[in-house]
Amino acid sequence: MKRFSLVLAAAGLIGLSAAMPAAKAAEQLNPPRYGWSFAGMFGMYDRAQLQRGFQVYKEVCASCHSVSLLSFRNLSQPGGPEIPAAQVAQIAADWQHKVREIGDDGQPAERAPRASDRIPGPFANIKAAEAANGGKAPPDLTLMPKARSYERGFPWFIIDMFTLYQEHGADYVKAFLTGYEQGHETPPGTHYNKYFPGNFVGMPNMLQPDQVTYSDGTPQTVQQYAADVTAFLMWAAEPHMEQRKRIGFQVLLFLLVFAGLTYFTKKKVWKDVHA
Repeated sequence: MKRFSLVLAAAGLIGLSAAMPAAKAAEQLNPPRYGWSFAGMFGMYDRAQLQRGFQVYKEVCASCHSVSLLSFRNLSQPGGPEIPAAQVAQIAADWQHKVREIGDDGQPAERAPRASDRIPGPFANIKAAEAANGGKAPPDLTLMPKARSYERGFPWFIIDMFTLYQEHGADYVKAFLTGYEQGHETPPGTHYNKYFPGNFVGMPNMLQPDQVTYSDGTPQTVQQYAADVTAFLMWAAEPHMEQRKRIGFQVLLFLLVFAGLTYFTKKKVWKDVHA
């Protein structure tokens, strides 16, 4: 009997230890859904929002973060912000960071960017970025909405599969940018963010109301800034999303027509054959 009690106690401890991570995971605050224009099978990027998002990136985020996979010329191509080519060339010429390259004399040199260049980041290399940020380099943002996500759990992830909702990363990035809170004790050099795993993050709250001036009359709020720059980063991560969705829909239509033709062909060929 005593041995049986010990076995039950051990089983209870094992069950408790297994349940603790699940309970801790249940406490993780999931980002709220946002009504993205590019969500769903027929979703498309909002051109004005992409232009505002690039403005937020340029005036706020570019001081620390790079978008190293993006070229200036991409800003004028179809499917993106579609900024006029002449304006893109001017944006490149006035960019706050120079292109770093090896000069004709074999020595490191800098020059003003051109529209054909990748958008240069704020630091010459990762060591310089680490030295300027307390030993931790700010991450590149090109693929950030694709690299971050969160778990919805059962049965919600099944619902997302059927509704074709793929914007979990965008939800997380927007929530992160608006998730800073005051009044929490944090380790030195960190800040409290209710959506960041572990809650303590080195990046301070960078968005403030009326920080970036919009020329189209859009409200200049933190929520709007976060949504706009997230949409821009989503486009940077998947610039051909609209083309992908269009081709996918066309393929579905083709398969539907092909299935119908196959069915009626089978009926025609085998109409005189009886069981």
